Amino acid sequence: MHFLIDASLPRSAAVLLRRLEYEATDVRDAGMRDAPDDTIAEYAKSNHLVLVTRDFDFADVRNYPPTLYHGIVVLKLHEDATAEQVARLLVSFAEREDWLKHLTGRLAIVETWRVRFRPA
Repeated sequence: MHFLIDASLPRSAAVLLRRLEYEATDVRDAGMRDAPDDTIAEYAKSNHLVLVTRDFDFADVRNYPPTLYHGIVVLKLHEDATAEQVARLLVSFAEREDWLKHLTGRLAIVETWRVRFRPA
């Protein structure tokens, strides 16, 4: 599985996923530091990447229908969450193979106490 890490996440997110033996590309390393959401979404879609973000714009299924993507993961944390808190939540999701194997074509909203998948 190959993840695309949005600029709304710390750079350490890509490093963390690589330590878990996944492929991970940070949008900043792909020349999309300030790219609009549509550009990032199209890059993820055309390259079959799972988009990982904190940007809830990507959770709008009218603008980003999950069935068109290899997967969209939105981490729901407080705005002042630390990189460590982001890492804990990302690891708790990425270590669950049962969730990852059903991610293609779905949106996962990951919170500290639950994960909601769309479509159900």
